[in-house]
Amino acid sequence: MKNFYRNFLKLCSMLVLQNVVTLSVNLADNIMLGAFSETALSGVTTVNQVQFVFQQLIMALGDGLVIFGSQYWGKKETKPVRKISAWAMCTGIFIALILFILASFFPRRMLGLFTTDQTIIEAGLSYLAIIRFTYFFFAVTQILLATLRCVEIAGIAFGLSVMTLIINCSINWILIYGHFGAPRMGAAGAAVGTLTARIAEICVLITYISKKQSWIGIRIQDYLQADWKFGRKYYKVVCPLLVIQGLWGVNTALQTAILGHMTAAAIAANSAASNLFLMVKSAAVGAASAASVTMGKTIGSGDLKLAKLYSKKLQKLFVVMGIICGVLLFFIRIPVLSLYQLSPETREMANTFLMILSVVMVGMSYQMPTNGGIIRGSGSIAYSMKVDLISTWAIVIPLSMFMAFVVKASPAIVVCCLNADQIFKCVPAFLKCNYGHWIKTMTNIS
Repeated sequence: MKNFYRNFLKLCSMLVLQNVVTLSVNLADNIMLGAFSETALSGVTTVNQVQFVFQQLIMALGDGLVIFGSQYWGKKETKPVRKISAWAMCTGIFIALILFILASFFPRRMLGLFTTDQTIIEAGLSYLAIIRFTYFFFAVTQILLATLRCVEIAGIAFGLSVMTLIINCSINWILIYGHFGAPRMGAAGAAVGTLTARIAEICVLITYISKKQSWIGIRIQDYLQADWKFGRKYYKVVCPLLVIQGLWGVNTALQTAILGHMTAAAIAANSAASNLFLMVKSAAVGAASAASVTMGKTIGSGDLKLAKLYSKKLQKLFVVMGIICGVLLFFIRIPVLSLYQLSPETREMANTFLMILSVVMVGMSYQMPTNGGIIRGSGSIAYSMKVDLISTWAIVIPLSMFMAFVVKASPAIVVCCLNADQIFKCVPAFLKCNYGHWIKTMTNIS
């Protein structure tokens, strides 16, 4: 059991560090843009809502690859992992192309979904015109990293994230404010920094993989062949994930849309609060991904009794993690918000949002890795999809819109409604994982 905790925490810590560093890029962007202009911050936030939905879809493709591929890795079969990765890559590039076309031909309509403030829309358009080119690089990089994660290689992802942070922040500091004689570009400068970092990231990753062929032997030829047998199996696993992650991304984007149509200050406040929330939430995201690999590998080896034992141990770990993360978020909110140049109204609103999210963090840190790690990683994906569909679209979104536009409740009350599902989803996660049938073997998935 000591080896189990050691291996899980090692993988989890690498994934958490990677996510923290990745989100540090967004946090640095927000702080720099917040110091430049609250309008620029709000404009970039509106664009990032569209990008967030895209990122969730790409992450779903990667999660499906990990869930399916890690079971083959448990059997020490690497050829199927490459074939599954090829399908994930093609799908990711296709989604990136669709979003690129929408961002190129309908940019103003896209941003108009989130706010009616024309100054915010103009700031967002200058950012979107450049950031749309990052979609292809992001898709390819994330699928390649998910392929490596299938075989428990996570260290390179952390190194790439650190490199991306350094490049992005350096260019942002120069171009947002116009240092060293560079043009003062504001939001567009932040987009240039992100694009440059994404290009550097994919170049280093491809070089790394080409020099480390001994693990699973990823080659370009693998992505030029279509094995329909594995394609059908992969989509059987990934389609529910695309629905779950896509709807969660839309749900998050709707949060900005609902708040943005209530008051302009709410967009900036939500941006400041949500970025810090996502930073602390990295622990739950890393735990979910690590649990998915751990459970998939264990089930792939055929030891179902051990898989159930691991499930119970992990759930206890998630509860402790949630309490620690909730307390951490509550106490660091004031120091972090002091780094922003926000109006008193916006700062107070962001502080209120973070106090609410500190409570949300406790429940989310249990239900997310339990649903997204243990249950999904064990192959029982449809259950998570049903829970998300009911909680998000039958309860959370209708309730939030009713409170915002009919009752005219305060933004703080609306934020409570928008995040309520993170608490009550704990109950079905616990019941399914401890009393339901949630393990699907390779035969079931195939």
